[in-house]
Amino acid sequence: MRTTKKGIVLMLILALVTGFLFANGVSETATPAASSTTTLKWALWDISSTTYYEPLIKAYEQAHPNVKIEMLDLGSADFMTMLQTQLSGGDSSIDIVTIKDIPGYNNLVKKNLLMNLNAKIASENVDTSLYGGTTDQISVGGNLYGIPFRSDFWILYYNKALFDKAGVAYPSNDMTLAQYDALARRMTSGVGANKVYGAHYHTWRSDVQLFGILDGKHTIVDGEYSFLKPYYEMILNEQKDGICQNYATLKTSSTHYSGVFYNNSVATMNMGSWFIATLIDKIEKGEADCKDWGIVKYPHPEGTASGTTLGTITSLGVSNASKKKDAAFDFVKFVTGPAGAEIIAKTGTIPAIKNDKVISIISSKKGFPTDKASAEALKVTKTYLEMPLHEKAAEIEVVLNQVHDEIMTNNISIDAGLEKMSTQVQKILNK
Repeated sequence: MRTTKKGIVLMLILALVTGFLFANGVSETATPAASSTTTLKWALWDISSTTYYEPLIKAYEQAHPNVKIEMLDLGSADFMTMLQTQLSGGDSSIDIVTIKDIPGYNNLVKKNLLMNLNAKIASENVDTSLYGGTTDQISVGGNLYGIPFRSDFWILYYNKALFDKAGVAYPSNDMTLAQYDALARRMTSGVGANKVYGAHYHTWRSDVQLFGILDGKHTIVDGEYSFLKPYYEMILNEQKDGICQNYATLKTSSTHYSGVFYNNSVATMNMGSWFIATLIDKIEKGEADCKDWGIVKYPHPEGTASGTTLGTITSLGVSNASKKKDAAFDFVKFVTGPAGAEIIAKTGTIPAIKNDKVISIISSKKGFPTDKASAEALKVTKTYLEMPLHEKAAEIEVVLNQVHDEIMTNNISIDAGLEKMSTQVQKILNK
């Protein structure tokens, strides 16, 4: 075939260009290699004071060298508002979304700002049974838009030294509320500065009202609250008999629950698992006198399984505007899965998954009680959310808090207070 003059010129130009590229160290694969790194942006808060972010990212990036995780700190106080504002504005730079609370989660779902995770959960074989029933409670129309990775739950703390001094057996991991009430009465002693209260309830409504949802028959947003009567009766009777401190006094003095436990003033205290790390730290620094303590599972109504408790969750989701949804979900799956749970546990924080390995990690931390019962207390059978998913949850909570104050300070009778609670919440639900 005859080669034209024009063809020869083109061939020479091509040879010159190719030679120039190779002479300067540029190959055909250079550009794809440079762009093979996937950068994911993770929206969260309190980077400097949260111990588990960096270890999670480091572990994931080591296993996925072509992925880079960047953190975006939106601040703690207004995190969900800031997050919703950015996502609503079509910000596609955010890939991974941290979901701080249930009302905020509800708003993000309503505005279609979170990816429906159902298909990925099915295809990636994510076992949602590991989360103690919380994923069922945050499903919307059968669809899940977030997976829990952090979870605090309620347990019973007790002062071993006070029990030893009184010659009373320690609390067990399977106590009904009636048994707990009897134990608290037995552990109450002394007067004045030497008074030891058998039980302590902080001024949160949760300390009373949430005993009523442990049997799974009611929720705190039902709009009918007569089922709470036995629990208010129990604790108000304890208050009247001096088994626990007076609610009004605690409220007006702004007494913090930690202080009364630190100074050996209370034998038992209902509180969240978040207090474990704080208590260990305070004892180590010499800022707490109660050096010998333990925990057991939360007291429960008759007929309810031991290990049934109340809790809060922090979840991860994927932004609907993300252009890297598959990669973002893979990171979410890692953080919320067993491997991520172990990393979180090693920082002294309670993850959403509490399998045997996680419990072993937490219970082996320096300062954690050495008895087997305390480690066993970390095993959760069922966790009910303190505030379930409901679009009017914030309004309902205002009523629950207000009337709770009135009942606990004896400004209204239990029956009248629960009727008022029901009437006002029904108005909210019917709006």
